[in-house]
This record gives sequence, C-alpha cells and structure tokens, in this order.
Amino acid sequence: MKRIIKKVAVVGSGIMGSGIACHFANIGVEVLLLDIVPRELNEKEKAKGLTLENKVVRNRLVNDSLTAALKSKPSPIYHQKFASRITTGNLEDDIAKVADVDWIIEVVVERLDIKKSVFENLEKYRTPGTLITSNTSGIPIKFMNEGRSEDFQKHFCGTHFFNPARYLKLFEIIPGPNTSSEVLDFLNGYGEQYLGKTSVVAKDTPAFIGNRIGIFSIMSLFHMVKEMGLTIEEVDKLSGPVIGRPKSATFRTVDVVGLDTLVHVANGIADNCSDDERLELFKLPDFIDTMMENKWLGSKTGQGFYKKHVAADGKKEILSLDLNTLEYRTKKRASFATLEMTKTIDKVVDRFKVLVAGKDKAGEFYRKTLSALFAYVSNRIPEITDELYKIDDAMKAGFGWEHGPFQIWDAIGVEKGIEIMKAEGLEPAAWVNDMIASGNTSFYTVKEGATHSYDIPKKEQTKVPGQDAFIILDNIRKSNEVFKNSGVVVEDIGDGILNLEFQSKMNTIGGDVLAGLNKAIDIAEKDFQGLVVGNQAANFSVGANIGMIFMMAVEQEYDELNMAIKYFQDSMMRMRYSAIPTIAAPHGMALGGGCEISLHADKVVAAAETYMGLVEFGVGVIPGGGGSKEMALRAADTFKKDDIELNVLQEHFLTIGMAKVSTSAYEAFDTNLLQKGKDIVVVNKDRQIATAKAHAKLIAEQGYTQPVRRKDIKVLGKQALGMFLVGTDSMEASKYISEHDHKIANKLGYVMAGGDLSEPTLVTEQYLLDLEREAFLSLCTERKTLERIEHMLKKGKPLRN
Repeated sequence: MKRIIKKVAVVGSGIMGSGIACHFANIGVEVLLLDIVPRELNEKEKAKGLTLENKVVRNRLVNDSLTAALKSKPSPIYHQKFASRITTGNLEDDIAKVADVDWIIEVVVERLDIKKSVFENLEKYRTPGTLITSNTSGIPIKFMNEGRSEDFQKHFCGTHFFNPARYLKLFEIIPGPNTSSEVLDFLNGYGEQYLGKTSVVAKDTPAFIGNRIGIFSIMSLFHMVKEMGLTIEEVDKLSGPVIGRPKSATFRTVDVVGLDTLVHVANGIADNCSDDERLELFKLPDFIDTMMENKWLGSKTGQGFYKKHVAADGKKEILSLDLNTLEYRTKKRASFATLEMTKTIDKVVDRFKVLVAGKDKAGEFYRKTLSALFAYVSNRIPEITDELYKIDDAMKAGFGWEHGPFQIWDAIGVEKGIEIMKAEGLEPAAWVNDMIASGNTSFYTVKEGATHSYDIPKKEQTKVPGQDAFIILDNIRKSNEVFKNSGVVVEDIGDGILNLEFQSKMNTIGGDVLAGLNKAIDIAEKDFQGLVVGNQAANFSVGANIGMIFMMAVEQEYDELNMAIKYFQDSMMRMRYSAIPTIAAPHGMALGGGCEISLHADKVVAAAETYMGLVEFGVGVIPGGGGSKEMALRAADTFKKDDIELNVLQEHFLTIGMAKVSTSAYEAFDTNLLQKGKDIVVVNKDRQIATAKAHAKLIAEQGYTQPVRRKDIKVLGKQALGMFLVGTDSMEASKYISEHDHKIANKLGYVMAGGDLSEPTLVTEQYLLDLEREAFLSLCTERKTLERIEHMLKKGKPLRN
C-alpha cells in the first residue's frame, strides 16, 4: 500500500508539539495543531468581556503556544511564511477534523492515563488506516494501546522526535506489540527521506535508545564529578568540542534541557530497569536533590549549574555552581596538559588514543568515563537493540555526538578499550570477546565504499542498511581519489561526476583550494561530465583566509594582493564558464568566499540548514571574489519594467551592507543568494552529495553547453550612486554607522552602481569585477580595516572573508 502524507494532526501544542508541527510545515505538509480548551478566562479576556465560549478563548492555549514557538530562537521553522501551513484548533470543537488527516501524532503530557484518554477520544473520529503515533520519551508503547481496536493497534507506534525537532536529527520509531511491519517500514523511510532524520527503530524498553545511553552518560558524570574533585567548568571543558560533543557539553546542556526533564527520565529508568547492572548510577546524587528542591532547573528558572549575574556596576557575568558548597562563584578557567597535546590533531576521532593515554586528571577522566560507556553500551545489546550501529546513530543524531560509542571504541582499539575497562573493574558483554575470538578486530569496516558493522548473531561484518541513497565521502576518499593537494581532495563519485572536497582548516579558501578548484575543472572537462563542490564537514566554508590578506596588506605587497584577489575572481568565472556543469552543495555556514563559490555555480543544491551570507563588511572590506559583482548582476536580472530599479538595486546592496546571513536555505531565496527556479533545497544533509551528483549528471546528459560570458548587465551609474551616497551620509550623520563603515558602503555603492557613468549602461562582468577588485584593494590599505582583521585574528575568530 502506497502512503502519501498530505496532512498531519499534532495533538498537544507545547514546546515539543509546536516544534513538530513547525517541522512538518517546513517540508510542505499541511498541519492541524490541537490542544485543550482553557477552563478559565485570563485577565485580558476578562477586560475584553469575552466568555469561555468565544473562539479566541477556546483556541487561546494552542495559539499562544504556536506564537511563542515561532518567536523563539533558534527558530523552529525554515521561513516564517511556512507557518501559514499550520491551522490551529481545540480538542472539543475540532477533534472531528482528524478524520481528514493521514497521520495523527500525540504530544501531550507524559502521563499514561492522559494519553490513553486522548487516544480513546481520537479513535472515535480517526479514519481506519490512518497512522497514529505517540511522541513519548519513555512510556512503554504496549501500555498505551491497551483497549484500542485492532486497526488502531496495527497502525500505532511510538515516534520519538528529539527537541528541538527542526535541528536534532534522531527519529526513534518504537513498535507496539501489534504494529504492522508496513507501518514501521514506511515511517523509517519517511523519517529519513522527507523529515531529514536519522530513523532508528528501537525496542520498547524504558527511554528507548538515545535517552537510555545519553542519560546514563550524564548520570555517570554526575556521580564521578565529586569523586574526582572536578569542577563543572572542567567537566564541560573535557566533555565538549574536544571530543566531538556540542559546545554546551554536559552541565550547560542540562541547563538548556532542564534538570527536571533529565531527572524525570532518570527516575523512569531507575524505576523500570531493575536488571540494569549500573542501576545505582540512575539514582540522584545529593546535589541534584538539593537543586531540584531549590528549583535550580536551568535556563527555565534563571539558574542551574550556571547563573547569569549582573554586578552593581552593571557588568554581566556567568557564575558557576560549586558542587561542594552549592553556592555560585565566578567561573574558573579549566586547562589540562592532555588537552594541549590534541591541539594539533584536527580530526576528533584521532584524538581519543591520546586522551586515554593522558597522565593527568584529564586522562583519568577519559579512561573512567569511556570505559564505563563502553561496558554499558555493550551490555545493552540485545536489550534495547540488536544492532550496535543503531546505538551510534542514536547518540550522533539525538545528542549531537560526532562519533558514537562503538566508533570511539574502534578509534581507541577494541582490545585497548577492554584493557582500560578491566583497569576500572569493568567487563564488556560476552559478545565482544566472542567477536575478537571470531577474528573481527573492529566494530566497523568499510568495503567498496559502504560501511559495514559487526553482526552479533552472524559473527561477521554486514553492510549497514539504508546507505544506497547516500554518498559517504569518508568511505570513498582514499579509493576514489583523482587529485589532492593541501587544500582539497577531488574524488570520483561515479557516473562521470567528480566531487571537490575542501580539506583546509574550517574549510577556509586560500590559494591551494582555488588551485584545486581549477585543477578539478580541468580534469572534469577532459575526462568527466560534471563537478560537484561539496563536503561533509560541520560547515561548507567560513570564507577566504583573511590571515593571508592581512599579511600581504601589512607588508604592503599590493601587487601580490591584487594577483591573489584576481585569482579568486578568475576562479569563480572559471567555475561559471566551464565546459561542464558545476554544482555547489553548501550546508552549515557558507559565508563570504564560501557564499561566492555557490553564487557562481550552475546550480546550488543547498542543505535546508544552510546559513549563507556575504559578511565581508565585518572585516572592513567588500566581497572581493565576485560577490559584489554578482549582486549587481542579479539585481539587474531582476529589473522589470514595472519595478523601480533603484529599489531593487538597493535591496541587493543592503544584503551585503547589512551582512545578512540566512537562518535557513529557504531564507537565502529572499535575498537572491539562492535563485528561485534554479537552485533547490534538500532536507536530509546526508542525501546532499548524492542529490547534487544526480543533478550534475542530468544537466550534462541534457546537453550542457558552456555559457557565453555576459556583456548585457544593466548598471544605473550616477543615478544609483547618488542614492547610495545620500543614504550613507545620512546613516553616518545619525550615528547609525561609523566613519569607516561609511567609507566601505560608498565603495560598495560605487561597484554596484557600475561607477559614475552618466546614464544607465550595459556592461560586462569583467567591468564589474575590475571595479570590485579596485575597491577591495583600496580598503585593504585602510588602517581601520587592518585593525579589524588583526583584532579578529587575535581573538581566534573564524578567518572568513
């Protein structure tokens, strides 16, 4: 049976329910969002003379919740206009409307009696065959569908989204006793392809997979922190980005999520997992009990492990909780010799061997925490899942870990992991020793470009399912390498298409990256059909290497600087006017030069989570790699007879002048950084390279012809330049911008106006590029620009331009 999801009903409009509703709206699905009817009027309603029967009152809870969600940051929705796809209502007046939906998702309070009551009411109106799922974070599915009809039970299961639903990729699917395999297969595929999630089918055990392992990891630290005499700052330093975890690490994450939420899940595990060999770790330490009594729950109550403080002089600071005295104090700096040894190791996965070998307190911390984690996850199979890769998938997608427990164990070495376990008085599950005895020395291997994981019953490595729609660059980089230098790797991704992958620090763009881009185009034109520029790092590119620009400017090597900027411009034009189609695949941050690369591709296949912008103003210059030219060109292409051309040009000017950065790929269409009818968006970033490859192949097979260089770009000359100069003068006079910002804006205005031509004129791209380069170089001689760049470099901020 083919299922098409056109409309969903979300029952419960709290933070989670509204977030789920917004994410379905993100992907184009119509949403009916329902909640209960208020039982009493609030003060505003009383003042207006409203009654409980008034529609505004009856929908107040759902409307207030959705409004709050749409105003929250980070936003749960890709574009505010997508909110029009959500219709609100209440569970008394509008419950009959669920008969018209394809999927009902329950997201009410985590109480079994309330959930069962909601399901009883929904079944009265639900159309047979309609999917119905619960977003429970731990209540057994088998208890929720008791007393329901056969059809209900067949189409019912748990679908656990992680909060926030837009950003966290884990989508746990938990079957009930009678859930049909068709439903599970459909939800597994839908979550991955349409919702952009990592779908993981879990067993119906307390807290399922993600929270069972994640809460264990946190609770283990709670018990260890005082035992080892560590501060919360030290734990967050050790358990954050250095090991591929979010910046919020451990204690800041708990503050954001809410201590009460964590305690609720931990208590659920403690109450329902009597056979868990580490049950004692789920019992709350004394300091957690005290914090709960004091309602120090984190961000929601204004204080938790950290607290914002405003001193008498108005200075703001973040205080930390001393776990011994339970009093707040000034944050302490955390540093460890072992961490210093990893600073030159760029790849997180390569750091673990160094970390567990540390001779200081940090090394002891890693040996204790990782050995406990390894032992615990090995013993959860087959309790929570039969496949070890599902545990890794859940931790990466639900908790933002760069590597899952078994991947980390592989990085250390399976036998080394067992060794540190035994030193801590722990043992792995028996199947791990059986695995080693069978000749398998790792949990994962890569064969023919695909990831294989150890299959415990079969005692052999088997291909992890679901990879056929993906291209995993880590798996093919060595075997499919066509060209490599210090800045890029070019891989053959099949079907006559190459992929160029940045390998520089933070994917910054320097001479080696540009040389690699030109070489990739040369190779593709000779022996291939197309080129994708994409990678699978955290960000596409934070921009050009301004450190190099700074050094040239300081040394007054202006000829070399001019050549470097011209090389960047020429490389962008080479990308646009090559004999093969070029596809850019931006994701994460695509700033400055990273944005300019996307602007010059034949097509952009952007991940939904793409934050794109020309941010050069922050450095004290204008876009110099074709970005200023391109916005003038795109403005000209947007001119219509019924438009006021100056207004269109001004909008494109402000995109650069205000350093606008989209909060999603969809917002980038508003500023014309992405172009409607040409560029596309994919929700699942894992599919991005494969999708980009498919479009490169399609364009090539349709008969791609090298474009003719543009000579027809309309610029407005003095008419536009006058508008820009008047505007920037006014902004400086009103102290909205500084004197230096005024100078930068005027330079940009000169480029986008096409200079001081006496009348509107058609010009070439090269004409605009020459103006752009001249303006860029003149700004590089400004003392204020050099001071800005030097300040950024000293602060260690991303070297982006």
